Amino acid sequence: MVVKVGTSTLAYPTGSFNLRRVEALIRVLSDLKNSGREIVFVTSGAVAVGRGAFIPFAPNANENATKLFTMEEKQAYASIGQSELMNIYKNEFSKYNHKIGQILMTRDVIANAERKANVANTLRMLLSWNVVPVINANDSVSIEQLDFDENDTLSAIAAKLCDADLLVILTDVDGLYNKNPTKYPDAKLLPLVNKITYEMITSAGEKGSEMSKGGMLTKLEAATLALEDNIDTVIINGENPEILYDLFENKAVCTLFTNQAHGTTEV
Repeated sequence: MVVKVGTSTLAYPTGSFNLRRVEALIRVLSDLKNSGREIVFVTSGAVAVGRGAFIPFAPNANENATKLFTMEEKQAYASIGQSELMNIYKNEFSKYNHKIGQILMTRDVIANAERKANVANTLRMLLSWNVVPVINANDSVSIEQLDFDENDTLSAIAAKLCDADLLVILTDVDGLYNKNPTKYPDAKLLPLVNKITYEMITSAGEKGSEMSKGGMLTKLEAATLALEDNIDTVIINGENPEILYDLFENKAVCTLFTNQAHGTTEV
């Protein structure tokens, strides 16, 4: 399965890592891997983590903490943050005797048939070696990637490349509602979606938090892409990573997207 985690789940509003949550997430993913499941991990957060790591030591730190950043600054923060991310992930997965391999992707890689095949081959080889692929957008070299839907679209592409059975998108809401739950107290969670409708897309709304570039719309786009290859997709709240255990026991509060003809994935 492909598990995607967004910035709002990984980091505090300051940009610093939520270490307790990250430790819990890697522990759960490692346990699921121990149970025999193949895991591909798609992560956001390089820009935010790089900013959080660098600002305390930068000139005019207080001013930098609140200002709007240039594209060059964002790319530089991504460079810092990417190494921070991988160092933390390497240390956490190694606690459970799992190795990781990094893959940085850009849109031009996906658009080029040969490069796309190379990425797919790398994913297959890493999985055959029992290594956890850790995928992120290459924000430091691609301007477009800084607006790459908070990696929601990237996670669906990764799921297609490795012929996944399931895509799980961890975010800061329980799933898809019939209307905006922050505005309408009577909003109802949709536990099962067999068809993504135009009405769902038009009412998807804005991003959920200041730390997130994506929102429900990008997650619907990811689910649409995944369902093209009959890959079931789950949107679920990542505040407590142990909810993944509930997911595989069919007890989780979430939204499952699945094709009617395909049925639900046995997890």
